[in-house]
Amino acid sequence: MAFELPALPYSHAALVAHGMCQETLELHHDKHHQAYVTALNGFVEKNAELQGKTLEEIIHHTHGKADMAPVFNNAGQHWNHNLFWPAMSPTDGGKIPAKLEAKLTEDFGSVDKFKDAFKTAATTQFGSGWAWLILTPAGKLAVTKTPNGSNPLATKEGTALLGIDVWEHSYYLDFRNRRPDYVTNWLDKIAHYAYAEHLMG
Repeated sequence: MAFELPALPYSHAALVAHGMCQETLELHHDKHHQAYVTALNGFVEKNAELQGKTLEEIIHHTHGKADMAPVFNNAGQHWNHNLFWPAMSPTDGGKIPAKLEAKLTEDFGSVDKFKDAFKTAATTQFGSGWAWLILTPAGKLAVTKTPNGSNPLATKEGTALLGIDVWEHSYYLDFRNRRPDYVTNWLDKIAHYAYAEHLMG
């Protein structure tokens, strides 16, 4: 079965008041994410060893293999965006539930220290990529970053709870080249921390 573009969990205009314009979501979701899905389906169709595999299995199968890099990048980007859309909220953005707040404070020292670590990861990721809040195998919250289409699933660093896309297409219309402003706005007004808490279990 072919992979499909998931519907947004809110309208294209839902985040306008929070600093992400309708055109950004239309281009990012309908064009960029769709392109990753279309390319991935094309690779799977032409490669029998990929057929019948889940998205996660394809990511693990192709990670670190130079000849499979195009497949990995598109599979990774599809997986990353499947997490990205529900990790934003037009109603609860920026609101940190008590359980997650306590865990962030325990593992980072404070919510502000978590945000500082996340901003550093997101703004120092050279070129395109992602910054993540993860739950490590040891049960600790941590921040990491990955280039291009990679992710914590591939690197096996931990379970991804939140991921911010720092490819320019995710913020250029709203913030131009001001990635730090985009990241700060995302953490304070858009990030769906209740979703991260749900994934934390």
